[in-house]
Amino acid sequence: MSQSRSCRLEPLTLAQVDSVVRLHLNAFPDYFLSCLGPRFLREFYVSFLMDPVAVAFVARDEHAEVVGAVVGPLDPRGFFSRLLRRRWWAFCQASLGTALNRPSTVRRLIRALAYRGDVPEGPVRALLSSVAVSPSAQGRGVGKTLVRRWLAEAGRRSASGCYLATDADNNDAVNRFYRSIGWKLESTYTTPERRKMNRYIYDFGH
Repeated sequence: MSQSRSCRLEPLTLAQVDSVVRLHLNAFPDYFLSCLGPRFLREFYVSFLMDPVAVAFVARDEHAEVVGAVVGPLDPRGFFSRLLRRRWWAFCQASLGTALNRPSTVRRLIRALAYRGDVPEGPVRALLSSVAVSPSAQGRGVGKTLVRRWLAEAGRRSASGCYLATDADNNDAVNRFYRSIGWKLESTYTTPERRKMNRYIYDFGH
């Protein structure tokens, strides 16, 4: 278990998944995955407990409440293909209500299930899929501590490097955050939904 000045870090457990789902909904109320609802998000986070290439940690405060989470696979290609083979029916059930109420989301939902972060060229890198911090805990270094712990674990497990994608527009604080802890802007691209994204990489050099 890791410990920082403001939180304690530990591997994500099944008992903590519902807390992480609530945390995600509070941290990202208007994001696409949140719009798919808590059942979908629960399947999303449970998937990181079921695969040997997944890396997942939570941060707990002095009251043992979950105030942050970070997840991502060491090999996105193998991870997401196995996820869909094992859990496709659970994901379909979890997102059925959204698909019926908003049919236009179906295509984007399929893309979300297969999402690999628009892989950069070069060696296979680990994907930082999601990092979320409770609004009540922001500004205390929780996100930085989580990302650094995730990077350390990816490096320990022989990842050559890591990558992530985040919004390029109206997202200055997040972009500054990643640059401040050593991530390098590798490229900028636009999704089929016309969303401009920045892709960052973090290579270990080993």
